[in-house]
Amino acid sequence: MDSMNIKNEKNTEQPLVSVIVPAFNEEEIIQKNLAELCAYMKSLEAEYRWELIIINDGSTDRTGDLAESFAQGRDNVFVLHHSYNYRLGQALRYAFHNSQGDYIVILDLDLSYSPDHISRMLRKLRETKAKIVIASPYTRGGKVSNVPWFRKIMSAWANRFLCFVASRDRYSDKLTCITSMVRAYDGEFLRRLNLWAMDVDINPEIIYKAKILRARIVEIPAHLNWRVEKTAKGATKKRKSSIRILRSIIQSLLSGFILRPFAFFMLPGLVIFFLSLYPLTWTVIHTMNKFRALSDVNLPFDYKLSEAIGAAFRLSPHSFIVGGVALLVAIQLISLGFLAFQQKRYFEELFYLGSVIYKDPRLYNKKISRI
Repeated sequence: MDSMNIKNEKNTEQPLVSVIVPAFNEEEIIQKNLAELCAYMKSLEAEYRWELIIINDGSTDRTGDLAESFAQGRDNVFVLHHSYNYRLGQALRYAFHNSQGDYIVILDLDLSYSPDHISRMLRKLRETKAKIVIASPYTRGGKVSNVPWFRKIMSAWANRFLCFVASRDRYSDKLTCITSMVRAYDGEFLRRLNLWAMDVDINPEIIYKAKILRARIVEIPAHLNWRVEKTAKGATKKRKSSIRILRSIIQSLLSGFILRPFAFFMLPGLVIFFLSLYPLTWTVIHTMNKFRALSDVNLPFDYKLSEAIGAAFRLSPHSFIVGGVALLVAIQLISLGFLAFQQKRYFEELFYLGSVIYKDPRLYNKKISRI
C-alpha cells in the first residue's frame, strides 16, 4: 500500500493513528458503522491525524464493493482485499504491514466496542508509554451487555485460563483479557513483531511475544455491547453468536501451551506424583512390617526382603501396579516439563535477538557493513 499517503499536510506534527477494521460478510452494517467511526475520528483531529484501513477478508457478499464505495472521495480511507477468507490473523498481519501510523488501533466493525474506546486507549498509551493497551471488559470497571450467556462464560473462562498461564512481570498490568482484538499499539513496535498466527490466536501470540521483549502492556476498562440491529421493516434483530465451541476450546488450549508449555506437563506430573505416594507409601509400610516379622528367621537379608515384598504384593497387588505406573507417568511428565521450559527459554532468547538486534536498522546496517 505504497500509495497510502495522507494528503492533508497540515498539523504534520500530530501523531498518525491507523485504525484497522477487519470485515467479513458485513454488508448490512458496513457503511453505517464506517460512517459512525469516521465521524468519531474527525472529532479527534485536534490531537491526531488518522487513516482508516478496512480489510475485506474474502467476503462472499457485497462487503468489498460497499467498502470501496465508502472509500471513494476519502483520501485517508483505504480498502485491502483478500480473495479468500484467510481469517483474522492473516488479515491483521496484512493490515499491520500496510499501515503507516505512529499508533495502531484495532476495532470490531460491528462496533461492539464503541468508538470512544479509541481515544481512551490512545490516551492511556501515551500516558503510560506502553506498547500495548487492551480494552478489557473483565477488568475493574469493565462491563458486558447483550452477549449470550454461554458465549460470555466461554470468553471469560478462556481469558482466566490464558491469564493464569501467561507469565507475569513488573512491567505490565495484571492482565484480565488476552483474547480481545480491540487494542491500541505502538505502531513501530507492532510492525517489528514477527507474527505467524492465522486466526484469533494472533491476539495471545502478540501478548506472548511482547512480554518476551519486556514490553509494557496495560488495560483500560471496556464495555462490550452486542448491539441490537433493526431490519428494514423496523423489527429488532439480535446478533447471533458465531463462536465455534470446539475450535475455540482448542485454540485457547494451544495459546495457553504457547504462553507456558511446561505448565501442561509439570502441573499434571506433580499432581500424579502426589497421588502415587498413597499406594507406594502403603506398599513400603507393609513391606517393612513383613520384613520385621521375619527378623527372627535365620535367612539372608536379600531373601527376607524379597519375601517381604512378595507378601505385600500378594496382599494388595493393585497398590504396586497403580503406584508404580503413576510414578513412572509422573516422572515422564515432569521431565517433559523441564524440557519444555528449556525449549521455551531458547525460543525466547532467539526471538529477542531477532527482534531487538536484527530488526534494529542501525544494528542491522552495522552488521552488514562488517561482512
